[in-house]
Amino acid sequence: MTTHPLWLAGSRVTTNHTFQHRGAYDKQDLGAVSLADRGEVAAAISAAWHARPRMAAMSSGAREAALLTMAEEMKARVEEFAHMITAETGKPISLARGEVTRSINTLMLCAEETKRGGGEVIPLDTTPASEGRFGVVRRFPKGIVAAITPFNFPLNLVAHKVGPAIAAGCPIILKPAPQAPLTALMLGALLSKANLPEGAFSVLPCENDVAQVLATDERVAVISFTGSDGVGWHLRELAPRKTVLLELGGNAAVIVEPDCDIENAAQRIVTGAFAHAGQVCIKVQRVFAHDQVAAQLMKRLVELTETIGVGDPTHEEVICGPMVSEDAAIRVEAWVNEARAQGANVICGGERDGQFYRPTWLTDVHEEAKVCCNEVFGPVGVFFRYQDFEAALHAVNASAYGLQCGVFTSSLPKSMLAFETLEVGAVIINDIPTFRVDHMPYGGVKASGLGREGPRYVIEEYTEPRLLALKPR
Repeated sequence: MTTHPLWLAGSRVTTNHTFQHRGAYDKQDLGAVSLADRGEVAAAISAAWHARPRMAAMSSGAREAALLTMAEEMKARVEEFAHMITAETGKPISLARGEVTRSINTLMLCAEETKRGGGEVIPLDTTPASEGRFGVVRRFPKGIVAAITPFNFPLNLVAHKVGPAIAAGCPIILKPAPQAPLTALMLGALLSKANLPEGAFSVLPCENDVAQVLATDERVAVISFTGSDGVGWHLRELAPRKTVLLELGGNAAVIVEPDCDIENAAQRIVTGAFAHAGQVCIKVQRVFAHDQVAAQLMKRLVELTETIGVGDPTHEEVICGPMVSEDAAIRVEAWVNEARAQGANVICGGERDGQFYRPTWLTDVHEEAKVCCNEVFGPVGVFFRYQDFEAALHAVNASAYGLQCGVFTSSLPKSMLAFETLEVGAVIINDIPTFRVDHMPYGGVKASGLGREGPRYVIEEYTEPRLLALKPR
């Protein structure tokens, strides 16, 4: 039986506490995974604390070389990473390959950022008392970064935390999702080849209560968390004096105006609603269609949904695979049944088969139904009609969340009105809210989180400005 060691201070360590790991879809035995206890987490923090000065002293060229080494190693193992993602999470293989490609790009973007952010020179001679002075501002690493990541993007969302930490000169301790520890441990093997200072990284699968040590230990400077809003805000309460970055959930909306390309909108909406069984925080959950095109759009959405590839995630044509667990599918089933009991109509789907939930469209949904006001995180979309564009904008804003929103329109004034009105982290014109490229500032407002991801923006969060005030004469 295979036992997978964790990475503690840059070394492989097999611990006394393990759990038997099985694939999400076929329940394949993936071996035993070593779990860290509180002592091992404390040891990782201590090692990272002692590695801080050496990480901070790494030259820009050395940080760039470390990140490029990781990217090149990942390029050589694309299929290995992709098949592990599929095995652990049930993500369709075509989407898993796409995630690996994005992860390589994320690391390369981080490598590019090591050449930027040189600081600035500012005048200080603005009063008679400060004549002859000027200032030099540079950014310095804050210290240890603790990263906690989810199952749905077990490689790229890890890269979005690990890559900027290296670029900024911060030691990194990663707590991966319990559903996908092996993908993260594979990334740990790449970190081991990056020529980082001793103790600068650890990858620690562990229980959630053990991971709380990362939030409470005063030596950890930054917490970067992606996951559920309940856990995220709890971590924020545990770490009031740390920098806390939260990328949380959403119930993303899309608005469809009659002046857009309806066929393009329909195709993009179906992909955004059901890829990876809707287990994406910026998946299309709420669709607002203008009365003039609502019937046409709904008809096309159903037609496309009924032809979408559903099934075994190892099959190339599948984009809507199983949910990560049967419990997750049962939860989605319960939420849809609740909406039905409140008067919602199921236009297509609405059925569970074990771990699968059929891609589903609902109409006449009560605004307080869970499938509407909470994050469904499954293959379900709700459909609304509207007559007035500004009313649709306000309907989108009537949510506790604010991650991203898509607006299909050819009107520049309406695009700008949406940009100025919508309470979200990003407004995506003529595409779905699921759109993301890895260098853009990504994150949300309200219950959807704090801070932004994207290498440049994360590096700013992982560093702090320091002023040198000079008086040469």
